[in-house]
Amino acid sequence: MEGKRFNAYTGPGKAGRPWQKLVLDAGFSCPNRDGTKGSGGCTFCDNAAFHPAYSSPSKSITSQLDEGIAFHAVRGRKADGYLAYFQSFSNTYASLDTLRSRFGEALSHPAVKGLVIGTRPDCVDGEKLDFLAELAAGGHPVIVEYGIESCYDETLRRVNRGHDFETACRAVTETVRRGLSTGAHFILGLPGESVDMMLSAAEKINGLSLDHVKFHQLQILRGTPMEAEFDRDPDAFVRWTPETYVDFLVDLLERLRPDLAVERIASSVPPRFHAHPGWGLPSATLQQRLERRLEERDSWQGSKFFRNFAAP
Repeated sequence: MEGKRFNAYTGPGKAGRPWQKLVLDAGFSCPNRDGTKGSGGCTFCDNAAFHPAYSSPSKSITSQLDEGIAFHAVRGRKADGYLAYFQSFSNTYASLDTLRSRFGEALSHPAVKGLVIGTRPDCVDGEKLDFLAELAAGGHPVIVEYGIESCYDETLRRVNRGHDFETACRAVTETVRRGLSTGAHFILGLPGESVDMMLSAAEKINGLSLDHVKFHQLQILRGTPMEAEFDRDPDAFVRWTPETYVDFLVDLLERLRPDLAVERIASSVPPRFHAHPGWGLPSATLQQRLERRLEERDSWQGSKFFRNFAAP
């Protein structure tokens, strides 16, 4: 990590240029949404807020990929290749035959170099992970990204997640054991979690064998159960400003093991989805602030990890 304050993840690519992700909606659901484990899904979720208009289950995988390439080309984003990003809902929550069909169609596209599969830790098993390992062994990068969201079971129950943290630990271990690139997503600011709790979670995250991680600040989305919860009890939530969030990120990064790559530090959704005003700051601007704050504090990822775990 020489010359860098934190270990930023870029993903697979060629000649130092990462391949562009194309967000797909393959028409999957979630077990806490379809009645298997619950209904209504996670209390914070409105999936429509997180994917572009071209991504729709009414279109074939091939059509979504073609439209996604055109979508990015109009915005001047040229890429040497693309990753099919199965993002919406839980993308291993189906039969093995269905997964073979969906993922196979994506990999048959001439511009697609590999897969990114977003899913839940309770939606994988040995058979499905073996299948993904077979795809990776065939020469296609396959990245599995788990929505873990919190390290605390009380929080997971509160947001109607439908699994516990131990389930996430097992899923990550089994995925890494098969040699698959493994990432996870955590939301910062879920109800009931204090700043100290979120910082303490770094030790739990360090204990997972993850290759990379995404952190997002909680956004209260219009029409979700979490909007109603926030309106009832706003004091249950940490309310970030860009300044307090960046300072928190520095504290968190100091506690993370330095080899864990950080893919994202924040997220944003279109203003029409916000139940309460958002920041209005693009992620790139926030990252610049984070890098500047790390320099001001003369700090870096893992500085306290070393201090806490160095041999006496």
